[in-house]
Amino acid sequence: MDRAQKEKVVEELGQIFESSGVVVVAHYAGLTVADMQALRAKMREVGGSVRVAKNRLAKIALEGKPCEGMGELLTGMTVLAYSEDPVAAAKVTDAYAKTNDKFVILGGAMGSTVLDPAGVKAVSQMPSREELIASIAACLGAPASGLAGAIGAPASNIAGILSTLEEREAA
Repeated sequence: MDRAQKEKVVEELGQIFESSGVVVVAHYAGLTVADMQALRAKMREVGGSVRVAKNRLAKIALEGKPCEGMGELLTGMTVLAYSEDPVAAAKVTDAYAKTNDKFVILGGAMGSTVLDPAGVKAVSQMPSREELIASIAACLGAPASGLAGAIGAPASNIAGILSTLEEREAA
């Protein structure tokens, strides 16, 4: 890899560290190509990505970034899993680590906060952006449906009373 290619990789990694909601660092020694492809596929499903990069280049890319403290995690054979959604990459990597003993989460970063493995696990248990939006929509919709039911109820009660009165007069 020549100097120009290294500079390009450092620039790409810098963009990843700046734009990602969460970055998870893990050891992947011993994973097969099929295992890595499965991890990449799961990350793509949630809008995330997996990147293997030289630790030295990743540390250079981290300089001056809010998550610079994450550099100490970059030792050995590391892989970066990241997503714009602050929870998606953590959820996928945590689930994958449970099924594959060779994939070991070292930590990560969420904005300027450096996470240890327990922190990544805690982030993975948070609701995702889509789940939060759905719960907010449900909360907003519940009062409206209750109000519509309350408004419609007196009308149906009046209609029921009128039909009962008509039946009595007819009898």
